[in-house]
Amino acid sequence: MHDYQRPPTLHRYGVREDLQLALTEGQFILRPASNCLTLSFSTVWERKLFDLFSADSCLIIHNTEEFGERLHRAVQRTLPSWAGIDGVVEYGTRAALGATFTKTAAEAPEHEWLFAWRAMQSKLSLNPVLIKIGSLENFAELRDRDTYLA
Repeated sequence: MHDYQRPPTLHRYGVREDLQLALTEGQFILRPASNCLTLSFSTVWERKLFDLFSADSCLIIHNTEEFGERLHRAVQRTLPSWAGIDGVVEYGTRAALGATFTKTAAEAPEHEWLFAWRAMQSKLSLNPVLIKIGSLENFAELRDRDTYLA
């Protein structure tokens, strides 16, 4: 059981084509970082993040609990010998969840929420992994930077 609560919405800034696949098929690529495979979101909807992430669109997830559970189940099926966790990234101080969840104070505007998986055996390779969790259309939406609402 988690001793934290996921934020009410998660935001993934990116290129429309990639985010469209995320919305319709639940397709995400887990990327290597700090000896983990990670998937990053922001907890905020802010215009400056479009520029920061060279994004033209934003996937907004409204049911973060269902999303998180589906994501963890899909990764468990694909990578059965990996352990997953998600939580808030802390800036300028060591995060309770460890180095993977720790970033510099300069990165604080990202307001990152991170999903991370670590291999339970040291010999497993850290290559990007494609995950599909099924359509998110019943609890997520895609917005262009032009439809940004302050």
